Parts: sequence; C-alpha cells; structure tokens
Amino acid sequence: MEALDHKCPSCGAKITFHPKEQKWVCDYCGSKFTLEEMQKYQNASSENVNQKKASKKEVKVEEADVYRCKSCGAEIVADPNTTATFCVYCGNTAILKERIQNSRVPDLIIPFQKVKEDAVKAFEGVVKHKPLVPKAFKRKENINKITGIYIPFWAYDFDVSGTACFNAKDVHSWSDTSFHYTKTDTFMTEVEGHMHYDKVLADGSSRFPDALMDSLEPFQYKDLVTYNHAFLSGFLAEKFDVGEDSAIERAKERTMNTSVSLLQEEVRHQTSMLASNKLTVNKVDSDYIMLPVFMVNIKYRDKMYTFAMNGQTGKIVGDLPLGRKEVILWTLLVLVLSSLVFILLFIGGII
Repeated sequence: MEALDHKCPSCGAKITFHPKEQKWVCDYCGSKFTLEEMQKYQNASSENVNQKKASKKEVKVEEADVYRCKSCGAEIVADPNTTATFCVYCGNTAILKERIQNSRVPDLIIPFQKVKEDAVKAFEGVVKHKPLVPKAFKRKENINKITGIYIPFWAYDFDVSGTACFNAKDVHSWSDTSFHYTKTDTFMTEVEGHMHYDKVLADGSSRFPDALMDSLEPFQYKDLVTYNHAFLSGFLAEKFDVGEDSAIERAKERTMNTSVSLLQEEVRHQTSMLASNKLTVNKVDSDYIMLPVFMVNIKYRDKMYTFAMNGQTGKIVGDLPLGRKEVILWTLLVLVLSSLVFILLFIGGII
C-alpha cells in the first residue's frame, strides 16, 4: 500500500480523515472518499511505506512535520497540514516545527472512531459533579486543549508452555454439642498449560505511566488496518522512544502473569498460592502499531495531571486532584450549615 496524499482528488484542497464517517472528507468541496476510493483515484505517492513483509528494520517514510517542545523535549509527528499550537504533554506553547524524512513506519493502525467533541463532553462530564476539583480543570481554554494523538505501541504474539506448581488448601469446619472442629488438607498441585497470545501490548512511549496506558485497554483489534500516513490527517502522532527489544520484557511479564492466573484457575481447591513457575514465553511475531488516544495535560500546583480517552472505544481514564481553595470553602460551608442546624434545633427545643 502506498502513502496517500492529503489533497482532495476532486479539487486539490486539504482533505482530512473523519472518524465518524471513517472517510476522508474535503471541507472545501464536500467530497468524501473511502481508502479504496482514494487509492482508485491514484491519489498516492510513489513511495511504498509498508515494508513489513520485506523487513521490519527502519524504512523510509514520506516527509512529515515533527513538533519539538522546548520545555519537555517531546516530539510529535503530524501531517504537513496540521498546525500544533501547544504541547499535548506539558501545555507549553513555544514549540519548534521541523521536518523528518527517515523513521520506522508502523505496520498497523486503529483509526480514530471518536471525535474531539466526544472527548470534550466526556471530560466535562467527569468534572461536572466534582465540586472539589480545581477550577483549572473546568476552564474552557484548558478543556479545549484535548487533542487526538496516535500513541506508539509494540504488539507481540507469544506462545507460552510449561508447568506451574501451587500450594493449595481445603478447609472444612463442623461442630457437635461439645466442640468445634477444623480440618485443613494441604496439596501440592502441578498444572501444565500451552497458550497462545495475539498482540500483547507494550507502549513505546516513556512519557506515559505504563499503568495509564494499560488502563486504556482493551482496544478492539477488528478495526486494525494497514498503516497509511493519511490516517494522521487532522491528528498528531508520537514517535516511539522505547524500542521493540526494550518493551518486550514488560509484555512478557504481563503475559506470564496472565498465564499463571489462568493455570491457577484450574486448581480445584479452596485456596492456592504459586509455589514454582516453569513456564516459558516465546515471541512468535511482533508489530509496530499506532493506537488512537485523546488526551490533555493540566498543570496544578507544579504537577501535571493527565486525562485520556480511548479514541476507539471511548473509555476514559485519569486522575483529578482536590483543589485547596475548594476544600477549604466546602469545609467552611459544611461547618456553617451544621452550626445553623444546631442553632435551629436548640431554639426549637429539640436539643
């Protein structure tokens, strides 16, 4: 598959990808095109950007813009028509626009299914009924900074085989007219298993806590398609800074923990605890994929708080702080109301 241009086949104006319609839409002439139609109109560059079958090493990609933040050093890749006015990581507005030509191209991508309005509405819904959240999280100018960005992930296929031993117990209690009895039976149980996992994720970005990225899962792999740079139209995309060989250890750890849990479920006793593990995790294949996320970082008291939404499923994650002023005001309000209630009850002779 070749890399699509970002121009309308009908009129030559800028064309962007619309998640709701899953089509490229020209805002100038109103034309709409599917990926197949864009290719049919030969609206493609002469450069093949998907060399997965030939090689998974670095391959050349068509020119794109990279936005480098002076404050935190983040590098965001975008199509030539995208204008970035602030850093999605630290909120800094002083960023530099550069050009990149060589980088490893992703193998697969899940296009955005949600639009920015969905993310804004979700964030407003989260903070709406939380009076103790600082006002900074309710300001329109901060909420409107929510940005759609493709996050780099490594997806591994694993085969797992071997055995795990568990210390298990069964406890039975009964009573008679004189005594209460407890019988404890202990067992050493060995369980053998052979398992296969498809696309175990490990994020390729060091800028996000792993727990936050894990919380955005699951992604629905039915929407995975071959990567094409045109899907970035109207969005940003981060460059990975955690390599495939580095990220695999965390993916293996996740796979091992899941495998042990699955084998533990086969232990037919009341309680069990892992005693030894002789499982091996072997990589079968891997893909470099881009996954859609809406995110905004808001700074409060010298700390960044991240709100993120899965751009495919709409799942939202994030942590919200308690505002010092809001806590003080609500505490005073509760004290005042409690005092008034006490006074009224006292005057009424109830207490």
